[in-house]
Amino acid sequence: MRSLALLCLLALATPTYAATPEQHYLDLRDRYIAKFTKAEGNDETSKQHDAALKELTGVLRGLVGPVTIKGLPAQGKSNVDTLYKDESGFGHLDGLGFSSDGDTLQAVVTTTNLLKHWLAEHREDGMPQEIDAAFRSDRFYYYAIQDAAFAKYAELPITKPASASVAVAVLGVRGNGDLKGPPTEIDVVAVQGDKVFFLATSDAVKTAEIPACEKVWKQAMARPVNKKNPRGDIVREDQAMDAYTKCFAKEAPSQGWYVAAVKKAQRQLDLLPLR
Repeated sequence: MRSLALLCLLALATPTYAATPEQHYLDLRDRYIAKFTKAEGNDETSKQHDAALKELTGVLRGLVGPVTIKGLPAQGKSNVDTLYKDESGFGHLDGLGFSSDGDTLQAVVTTTNLLKHWLAEHREDGMPQEIDAAFRSDRFYYYAIQDAAFAKYAELPITKPASASVAVAVLGVRGNGDLKGPPTEIDVVAVQGDKVFFLATSDAVKTAEIPACEKVWKQAMARPVNKKNPRGDIVREDQAMDAYTKCFAKEAPSQGWYVAAVKKAQRQLDLLPLR
């Protein structure tokens, strides 16, 4: 009798953990990743992969709820567009993705819990783990969408809506090759409650090179390459790019195009359902 009573007490004292909706999504996603990463590629596997993405989209719609963003379709689909671990584009931000014709305007809407989990998954990629710090890092914009790298050139000062806890706008260059040049892409990201909104616009604004920063670039590239390092030339270019973008961020507010860039970023933020 005492043993039965003790077991009852232990059962009451032992906490029960119900899986959160986000965890259900992540478990389902990870099972599919494990399945397709080792699967043989053929027409049947491709059909199963499409069906899996469709199922994940349905789960995400339940998590995120209805979303209306001006200029974008009413129904989003999974921003994770491949479940093959070794395929290009793997590891995009978990959430509902929306895009205009030609992908000139793209959005991702997710939850703070999914965002935090995604940041942790990209820790080894140099991703900051604090949400605000991540939004100010080029790492976030690099890995969140598309299959192209992103170089952050400057942050743009926007007015945060009262309903949002965080709102950040960045100006940068996206591409698969040389990322040095006049930045034209503006990305904005905001958090409202447990929802995260990310909006990227390519060719958002026309800018120009800054002579003072061109000088910084040339000086950095004129430094000798460390021949003991097999990646010496790449290291030098990375350091030159870092110096160049830091200069650009400092000098940007004095440029003639800067006011237009800030206004464009604010208009992008206003497209999001934050009020």
